[in-house]
Amino acid sequence: MIDISESAVTKIKEMLSQEDSPDLFLRIGIKEGGCSGFSYGMGFDDEVNAGDRQLEIEGLKVVVDDDSAKYLNGLQIDFKETAMSGGFTMENPNASVTCGCGASFRTATDAGKPAEAGEC
Repeated sequence: MIDISESAVTKIKEMLSQEDSPDLFLRIGIKEGGCSGFSYGMGFDDEVNAGDRQLEIEGLKVVVDDDSAKYLNGLQIDFKETAMSGGFTMENPNASVTCGCGASFRTATDAGKPAEAGEC
């Protein structure tokens, strides 16, 4: 369903180790908004909800809500670091349009609800 590169898993585990709760996991989802219609969300959580899909990737617990799952099937997450910056990248095979910063998308069948101009 979702592929997370070794460098991204390493970075996420490093970030998790700095948190106070050993029960945290990575939650990935989408919401309406962003330049293109849907925005990615990625953060730590400690509560699994009804309908959540649970994955384990290289020992990392990952949870995706059922509504987001259809838009994230095949998603590839990587972490890249350069001399000037670093960050997570998302490659989504379901996206037909993405914004310039890569943080939002829309699909061929669902445009979501783009944010107002200047709210990307």
